[in-house]
Amino acid sequence: MEIIIKILIGLIAAFHIYIMWFEMFAWEKRGPKVFRNFPRDLFPKTKALAANQGLYNGFLAAGLIWTFFIQDIPWKENISLFFLSCVAVAGIYGAATADKKIFFVQALPALIAIVLILV
Repeated sequence: MEIIIKILIGLIAAFHIYIMWFEMFAWEKRGPKVFRNFPRDLFPKTKALAANQGLYNGFLAAGLIWTFFIQDIPWKENISLFFLSCVAVAGIYGAATADKKIFFVQALPALIAIVLILV
């Protein structure tokens, strides 16, 4: 079970590193391809906003990566649960306000990892 949890946390962290890169450095180039319903002329105007969001995704990834270096099991589980909960809440909010598929891509993997830690 420990290996599955580590793999899930690693995948979730990698996904958030990708989101960080996308929102901070590729917003104007890749953004229109990903968000087709968003008017193209708004990408340059929202570049700073997207970069700010990207930075927060980087913090989520950093917190999840940090858990790989924590030796104390209860502390590791608590930190994992905290950052996974942040990811899950962000994914649920994104699904409710932006696009339903965000739930499946972001929130669901975090919720599965949370359940596996608690079991």
